[in-house]
Order: sequence, then C-alpha cells, then structure tokens
Amino acid sequence: IHYSVLTSYSFFDKFAQGIPELTPVAIQAGINLSRRLFGGSTESMDYKNICTTVFTPIEYGTVGYSEDEALEVFGKDNVEIYHKFFTPLEWSLSESRSHHQAFTKVIVDKSNNKVLGIHFLGPNAGEVMQGYGTAMKKCITFKDLADTVGIHPTSAEEIVTLTVTKSSGADASAGGC
Repeated sequence: IHYSVLTSYSFFDKFAQGIPELTPVAIQAGINLSRRLFGGSTESMDYKNICTTVFTPIEYGTVGYSEDEALEVFGKDNVEIYHKFFTPLEWSLSESRSHHQAFTKVIVDKSNNKVLGIHFLGPNAGEVMQGYGTAMKKCITFKDLADTVGIHPTSAEEIVTLTVTKSSGADASAGGC
C-alpha cells in the first residue's frame, strides 16, 4: 500500500525557539490549526499571553511579557512597572511564613495603557493567574485593572490595587488591611 500525503502536521511540546514547552500549549495550537483547516478560522496561536506557573513552595505565575522583554521591545520610556510587596493573609497567621513576602508586578505600555505582563509570586499563583490570562487575551488596560473591585482579603486583590510605580522610587511595601 502506498500513501501520498500532500501536507502533514505534527505537534510537540517544543517545536520552535521561544515557544513554551507545555502540553496545554501544544493542545491549543492543535485546536487552532484544526479550526483553520476545517472551520474557516484565520486565527493563529497566541504564544505571548500564555499563563505559566512554577509550582515551588512559593509559587510564581506569569502571563505576557517579562519586564526585560517589555523594555527591549517597547523601550524604557514607553513602559511603566507597577509593583507591590505584601504579606498574604494566610501567611500572616503562620509563624513559619509571616516573615516571607509575596510580590506582584504589572507591566504597562504607556502609549495606550495596555497591560503587557502580569507577574505574581505568592500562594496559589496558578489559580490567580488563570483569570488574568483571559483578561490579557482581551487586551486589558491598567485602567481596567484599577477599576476592578478586588475580593477582600485575597492575594489576587493585590493586582487590582497597585498604585506604586518603579519609576516613582516610592516604597512598594503594602500596609495592612
């Protein structure tokens, strides 16, 4: 038996430089390809706004550009960094954790107020970032974040209450409730 294949596609966790090596990324790329081949879609895979989390004792989650990438792509004068150190409520109740701080950072394009990246170091970072990943895909602005009423007292609330910028030089440590 002889098979003739005009076009073939394959998916791997890593098939190009800079593509996150994550199974869900390969699955979504396959879904998008299928939609293009058989559903009339023209949408390609968005490899920039993928939520990722490092599941260490203090979790780290991110979506979008890193600070270094944003500065390189958009230029130092076009990027604003909002950031905050804080103590999550559940950590403040534990002697072994109360001396640790969590951290969050939002990277913004000054020209249009678009959020370029969100970073979170703290409890449940994967859970926190998943919702922000959807917001990033919908081109959230910093004003959208600032206008969002946070759920109190949660760590995710810290992202929507950011006011201190790196360029201001002000103390990024959060106060209490």
